[in-house]
Amino acid sequence: MILCAGESLIDMVPEAGAFRPLAGGSVYNTAIALGRLGEPVAYLWPISRDGFGDILLRPLAEAGVDTGLCPRSDRLTTLAVVSLRDGEARYSFYDEGSAGRMLAPEDIPALPDHIQAIFAGGISLVPDPCGAAIESLIGRNHAGLPVMLDPNIRPFFITDPAAYRARLDRLLAMSDIVKLSSDDLEWLFPDLAPEEAAQQVLAAGPRIVLQTGGASGARAIWAGGAVTAPAIRTTVADTIGAGDTFNAGVLASLRRQGLLSKAALARISADQLQAALALGAQAAAITVSRPGANPPWAHEMPA
Repeated sequence: MILCAGESLIDMVPEAGAFRPLAGGSVYNTAIALGRLGEPVAYLWPISRDGFGDILLRPLAEAGVDTGLCPRSDRLTTLAVVSLRDGEARYSFYDEGSAGRMLAPEDIPALPDHIQAIFAGGISLVPDPCGAAIESLIGRNHAGLPVMLDPNIRPFFITDPAAYRARLDRLLAMSDIVKLSSDDLEWLFPDLAPEEAAQQVLAAGPRIVLQTGGASGARAIWAGGAVTAPAIRTTVADTIGAGDTFNAGVLASLRRQGLLSKAALARISADQLQAALALGAQAAAITVSRPGANPPWAHEMPA
């Protein structure tokens, strides 16, 4: 079972001159996508007892995501007000003192034996105490479990860039797979070309660096070189949840290929990476074809 640890929130999405509340959050979306793809998945993040908490729990249950590790909280749910510009999503966060924001390192439980891998990232890495809690989770478990990290960097959410970069440095050293968009790489290494930036990340410790660039497709860089997968042509409704779904497709493929262990990832082949990128691209193409973070179910995926 894959454990997804990181933010859930309510996306307030523009609709007919008002806002429609939709369950979302980078890591939450990946958990939902994994469950819809038929993968065994658990989720770890505080869920508020407010009305929005019920909205968040419903899709998790429908997708078969195990929420046994999620503490319930009387604090409020984080809200992200979404604006769309040429189909691209932009966010304003209402997060101070929220249920997720106040997750602390001492709240992190011991993981059950059936957890095979950890996926983490998103804005949950930025503020404390929740950022320290996710770092603690990875620090306690990375020696035995493979870790995939997607920082999904939102510069406007980062109030202390130096502290955030220091945390990312520590997390990269403990991660096996790191996914970075072209925007992420530009923020991390503004003076380097994407290929050089990816090599810098690889040198920090991960075995595999995944690069995504929307219509330009996806690329994996590892000790064996690089492989690519083209983006799949589709009519784009919006990009909400696209990268999160891509992550789920990659993880699903790796698990189905028997590669979710540190030993297996150490000997991964180009063909195996190509298959993982392809499934990620297929899943993401369905998500962007419809509004909001609405990942595909297994029966919607190409045979």
